[in-house]
Amino acid sequence: MNTVAKQPLSTSPRVVILDEGYGGTDVEARTLASFGAQVIEMPCRGSADVVRRAVVNADAVLVRESPVDAVAIDAMPNCRAIVRYGVGVDNIDRVHAAACGVYVANVPDYGVEEVSDHALALLFAVARRIVTRDNAVRQGAWNVARTEPMYRMRGGTLGLIGYGRIARALHRKAQGLGYGRCLIFDPYLQAIPEGAEQVDLTRLAAESDVVSVHAPLTPDTHRIVDAEFVSRMKPTAILINTSRGGLVDSVALASALHDNRIFGAGLDVFEHEPPGTDNPFFSLDNVVVSDHTGWYSEQSVEDLRRKASEEIARVFSGQAPLNWVNRWGD
Repeated sequence: MNTVAKQPLSTSPRVVILDEGYGGTDVEARTLASFGAQVIEMPCRGSADVVRRAVVNADAVLVRESPVDAVAIDAMPNCRAIVRYGVGVDNIDRVHAAACGVYVANVPDYGVEEVSDHALALLFAVARRIVTRDNAVRQGAWNVARTEPMYRMRGGTLGLIGYGRIARALHRKAQGLGYGRCLIFDPYLQAIPEGAEQVDLTRLAAESDVVSVHAPLTPDTHRIVDAEFVSRMKPTAILINTSRGGLVDSVALASALHDNRIFGAGLDVFEHEPPGTDNPFFSLDNVVVSDHTGWYSEQSVEDLRRKASEEIARVFSGQAPLNWVNRWGD
């Protein structure tokens, strides 16, 4: 067990929400009311310097996208927990937090249905060319089917990079659409689900009609969809990414889409967010984009805020968080 000493918890612990939250602090304050917590929202807009000032003397932190680095962690010697509103924790220095005895936790079990629905929505929009058809009809076009070829979805092969909760939900839904074959690349997968096959990335790229990316972003998975992967994809294949932009080599993908070497892509995430207006994907009519909104529904926001706050409540009560992601030795 990490033996870094902390002062006893204050009778009014300071809980800082970095970034703009989700419409106030009421859910968090209600969840932490029994500890007398002061819940403070501090918009940081991705600035490491602003984060470092905002977290001074915090007892716990809730964060979305802003970076929580070693300097920020050192500015709060009595911090007990940093909890990510969401799944990915690549914006938090987990190693340094562990060395300082600070739990890092996430919320991996919210928005599963929403993100898998969004992946399907992007797939439909790309496969059925919804955006370009909408634009064409608005401009007076009609009966132009053969000018933009489309391909039947039923009977296709679904390729999944990563097979966590969201990928499992997408697999279930895709089966209902008639995707009878599923190829999975996930080195940590313990049991192969019925109707699926564990394969390497080479086979997944070459044989899938749809590739949907669901891996966490780590040094090992950074640009796991690289130029070689894209070059192996079918010319009729579609790439969907609702996970992290850094999992895909944007230059390689944009080049393939520009040259029509693959059919299209649906992207909810980008390597740099928000993307600039000069982003190369924005000029391509075989790409459908959204604003990292796959996780969202009113219900998922409530779930996320409550579950993130409950992790802090557990730590304040002397327990480890349920979803502890920077484990140190016993």
